[in-house]
Amino acid sequence: MARTLALPGMTEPRVDRLITLLASRPMLILSGARIARELGLSRQAVWRWVEKVRALGVHVRGHPGAGYRVEQAPDVLVPGLLRPRLRGTRFARHIVHFFRTASTNDAAFELGWRGAPEGTVVVAEEQTAGRGRAGRSWYSEKATGIYTSILLRPPLPPARAPLLTLLAGLAVRDAIASLVDLPGLDLRWPNDVLVGPRKLAGILTEMQAAADRIHFVVVGIGVNVNQSAFPPPLAGLATSLRLETGRPWSRLELLVRLLQYLERDYNRFLSEGAEFVVERFRRLSSYARGRRVRIRSGQEEFTGTTAGLDPAGWLRVRREGGRIETVIAADVEAAD
Repeated sequence: MARTLALPGMTEPRVDRLITLLASRPMLILSGARIARELGLSRQAVWRWVEKVRALGVHVRGHPGAGYRVEQAPDVLVPGLLRPRLRGTRFARHIVHFFRTASTNDAAFELGWRGAPEGTVVVAEEQTAGRGRAGRSWYSEKATGIYTSILLRPPLPPARAPLLTLLAGLAVRDAIASLVDLPGLDLRWPNDVLVGPRKLAGILTEMQAAADRIHFVVVGIGVNVNQSAFPPPLAGLATSLRLETGRPWSRLELLVRLLQYLERDYNRFLSEGAEFVVERFRRLSSYARGRRVRIRSGQEEFTGTTAGLDPAGWLRVRREGGRIETVIAADVEAAD
């Protein structure tokens, strides 16, 4: 792995390889000798590495004299399980995994400073200081959601960077819709995926740029997948795929689809420009046009009716007196 991708606390390559090896053959007992050969270990060291994997929450069953197995493929987002599914995309080449980290956005930002290439993906099973917009925290329960940040280096002026937030929201929405027909699936400008009034996913885009060009952008994405409950005060505001459908879902499958859709739309954005992003968001979001909303921006708060997006992707809102205002950075919530 490239030196620029080495960060404290990231998952050890042998842990990744052992999980991938066991997950690729669920229910099959793998002998200690085979595991030792595949991982480049001594026979005596295999037990120690299996214990490391168990300590991280992967259920590995031992069979004395025979070997080890998992009873079902673990839903763990390690590079060895993601990379083959993402082959052919920019996201397959550099994947950094943590079982536990403060913030995937912070890790991706550090990698951006170190020169990590476009398409680097940082993913964690758990965050201790996950962030949303405006300094809010993001609830990151262990092994239940998708917590990922993607490093991009688009050849764009900084004014175009906010379109990447809309692009990521569309990719999340498309990935979910490809798995399940979810009534009420919606996009709220600029960065939320909703089911009805409750938040299912959020995006946090952060950038390092000069006046005339972007050095890099970090697109952080959090998706609530298998949470069965949320702590107060989130219980009335957030939801998950599991809560909406009554069944668990593969985080691995959802993340793969999300990154595949993001690859497709990002390539199109770079080749065709902003128009298709803005048009798709207008079409798929109930918040884009004709929705009565409350806008909170800094010290100002007002209500109005959304009047579409401008060519740069900013929200246009018709105030009570009829004047149309372009909203660049604000909290938006339904007022109807």
